[in-house]
Amino acid sequence: MPLKLNQPLKLNLKALALAVIAIACIVWPFVSPSARAQAPDDEKLFDAICPIIYPVDQSASDRGYHYLFYGNGFFIDSEGYLITAAHVLSQLHGGQPYVLLHQSSSEFSIAQAALVAVDREHDVAILRVSPNPFAGNYKVSFLPMTPNRPLPGQTVLTAALLPSKPREAYTLNATLEMRGRGEVLDSEFSQLQKGKGDTELLIFGHQVVLGQSGAPVISTESQKVVGLVEGQWFGHNSLAMVAAERQPVGAILPIHYAIALLQQKHITWHTSFRAEEQNQQHITEHAQNSSVPAALSFVPAAYPSQSIFGGEVILDARIDSTGTLTDIQTIHGDAPYLEKALVSVRTWTFLPASQDSHSNEARIGIVFGFVPRLAASKSPNTHNYENAFSDSRERNSPEHAALPVATVEPEYPPDANVQSSVILSADLTQQGQLDSVKILRGAADSFTDSATTALHQWRFEPGKHLGATIPSQVIIVFTFAQPLVAAKTQSPKVSQ
Repeated sequence: MPLKLNQPLKLNLKALALAVIAIACIVWPFVSPSARAQAPDDEKLFDAICPIIYPVDQSASDRGYHYLFYGNGFFIDSEGYLITAAHVLSQLHGGQPYVLLHQSSSEFSIAQAALVAVDREHDVAILRVSPNPFAGNYKVSFLPMTPNRPLPGQTVLTAALLPSKPREAYTLNATLEMRGRGEVLDSEFSQLQKGKGDTELLIFGHQVVLGQSGAPVISTESQKVVGLVEGQWFGHNSLAMVAAERQPVGAILPIHYAIALLQQKHITWHTSFRAEEQNQQHITEHAQNSSVPAALSFVPAAYPSQSIFGGEVILDARIDSTGTLTDIQTIHGDAPYLEKALVSVRTWTFLPASQDSHSNEARIGIVFGFVPRLAASKSPNTHNYENAFSDSRERNSPEHAALPVATVEPEYPPDANVQSSVILSADLTQQGQLDSVKILRGAADSFTDSATTALHQWRFEPGKHLGATIPSQVIIVFTFAQPLVAAKTQSPKVSQ
């Protein structure tokens, strides 16, 4: 069928053309042409990546269709779903997105991509190409994803497709396969959209160039996607940290936010669940009967920038049969800590509780502890929530999560001068006694030791189901901000 331009985009073609010209100036020094005759894994990688474009011509010339290039996306399954950065689509100004597909004849063709879901706050979008290219005569593949987050010091690979002639991009022209490796250096929270919530980003030693946004970032250890290139980040604290080394840096949007959006839309991504995954044990357990949900993908909460004295937030939430948090009730929490906690928890994902191979809903307790920034100079506080629990609802309610009735703040490690986050999962007995503690996020360091030591001093009210107390689970997130008085022997940095 003939290609038609949307009217809003027509008015912006001149500006967009100038932007595309800029790609040539910025991208060209960083890439070089590369034949597609690579190792099988490498070929599969680039068959899964598709440029996000908009066709200029309504008919083809001897060079094919002329198009404008905006960024990259990548397929995540054989149903034609793909992931990209939301801000890549915003450049279309409401126009219909298209993608370039590689045909078996080694030529490119243009296909429409429908917007399925978008989370602009965390800069991620889901598209679906129709008709499904996996059922057609195309060279396409998909990339498995893993919620396992790369740690500082680990190496990741970026891959993107760019037009060889940005000022004259045509479907019959060659594309450039851009590769880059970088070491994960740091992490930080950033507001990707002004006035919205915080998004956790991974900072890595690789310069992000125009046109690379939305491209997959792959762990060299697991060979699975751990994030996508984030082109809106311009550097904050982490940039200052590496400036002395004159090392180019870029940002990765963790795949966590894409997983959350996929789960909200009930789009499967089970292709990432293979025997070598670290979470395979959880999956095996939940293929059988499990009375409690299992953690799949979490992020901590950002510490409010102007806060000093710390605070706690206690939530009671339902995990539905898809593993998504719903009905989030606030038991305790004040601004600005409550807002930070809610932004974080709304992106969490679980493997739901199950019985007889059927997924069940379950309630779960969630606690965010923002450790005071003066913690190094005073004794940790204790908190009693007996009254808060009673005031928030009837104590004899037949359905509620297990929640703490007494907490102890972790001590800020005296030999540290960094910020850090620790996420723990506490399994409770039917009587509310602490049975076991799992570390969901946190290195084997003094922060994790301090967090687990404090947790073992907590007291809990057991959860209830149909009026009876049951074994329960509580997720606890401790956020340690950098103290106000820095240790003389340490230099500021982030520890995750």
